[in-house]
Amino acid sequence: MKFLIIGGSDAGIAAGLRAHELDPSCDITLVLADEFPNYSICGLPFYLSGETPDWHSLAHRTEFPGIALLPSHTAERIDPKMKTVQIRRKDGNEVELAYDKLLIGTGARPVRPSIEGFDLPGVFPLHTMEDSFAVHRFLDEHQPKSAVIVGAGYIGLEMADALSRRGIHVTIASRTERILATVDPSLGEHVEAEMQKHGVEVFNRVEISSIASSGEQLTVSGTSDFAATADLVLVAVGVKPNSELGVAAGIATGAKGALQVNRHMETNLPDVYAAGDCVETWHRLLNRNTYLPLGTTAHKQGRTAAENALGHTREFAGSLGTQVVKLFDIVAARTGLREDEALRAGFDPFTIETTVWDHKAYYPGARELRLRVTGDQQTGKLLGAQLLGHKQSEVSKRVDVFATALFHRMDVEELNELDLSYTPPLSSPWDPVQMAAQAWTRALSAAQSGSLQTV
Repeated sequence: MKFLIIGGSDAGIAAGLRAHELDPSCDITLVLADEFPNYSICGLPFYLSGETPDWHSLAHRTEFPGIALLPSHTAERIDPKMKTVQIRRKDGNEVELAYDKLLIGTGARPVRPSIEGFDLPGVFPLHTMEDSFAVHRFLDEHQPKSAVIVGAGYIGLEMADALSRRGIHVTIASRTERILATVDPSLGEHVEAEMQKHGVEVFNRVEISSIASSGEQLTVSGTSDFAATADLVLVAVGVKPNSELGVAAGIATGAKGALQVNRHMETNLPDVYAAGDCVETWHRLLNRNTYLPLGTTAHKQGRTAAENALGHTREFAGSLGTQVVKLFDIVAARTGLREDEALRAGFDPFTIETTVWDHKAYYPGARELRLRVTGDQQTGKLLGAQLLGHKQSEVSKRVDVFATALFHRMDVEELNELDLSYTPPLSSPWDPVQMAAQAWTRALSAAQSGSLQTV
């Protein structure tokens, strides 16, 4: 069988490797538009900070058994009737590749906002390896002393950390109420305080309209009389799916223009699958598709697509949007739904926020860990959790406990039954996850008796 894969990042590589595992005789060809198969885009800020000095180490793997790689080849057209794909090679010539099964894993690209001066020297997006090389060259050649980052999501904030480590003064301009809008504002304000503690200036509710050049400096202007001058500007305001190739072939689209797939990762075209940041994602709590581009999700979707392409029957189990980010000395994480998202989805959410020690207070080094837990007050089902703590407080472990509970559709109260590990330097007999669950139950009981309002 000829299994043709378009896209060499998480979904495509995961699919190719799984297909080879299941059938070593499968003829697998992977077409990638650049020279960097399976490189960690999430690692780019750490390469630019100098924490990961060798970009080669960002490769998830360097060997791809059973996969014929075609780097610097661009898929131009898909003919679903003839089951062929027209490919443009690096030298500009075109070749035609046939397939029995096709997987589209073309990923996403940065949103390009309508900002005057976006193309000026010293203004960069950051999404690809080539983007990172361009920024790295600029840092080496120009030794900038100041930078403005437009956007306050994960990449923007990680780059604020990265550039600060290089001694660069950073200003963040965000159009949201608080930075890191994926968590509630009460946690976002603590993230903001951490950034400011490390010298990062933060401006919220600002829409950038223009970037102007004056000599080697750039002036960034926006609403609320915002104006900042810097040597370097990074624009990181989100991504959108690279779905055009599939759309031109006749694949239907859904949320945010992403390719529609079912839970087998099949498109509406026979023998054509799609996975990763170019497709919709089945949300396990919402029971519907949404657009939720995450590397962890892409790996799972690619694996699912490969199994089904080879004749197996497997469903993508769904995503919960579990995410975590380290910024200077803190870690913020979330999984499931915030209260506002749960309300829009038709749940009856109740949310509490509590602060507990990350381990027994008598053992040196105990630090406060903030947890927000959202559950449905009618059914008791866990709906989501958000956490903020020190980078040594095992925040990622605890959000993963919540994510596992959500995956298995547990009640908030059932968290107390989990057999979690304990030793005084790391936890307590009741883990912080369980203490937060107990706080939720107490608060809900009090609210239902009329003595407490939702917080």
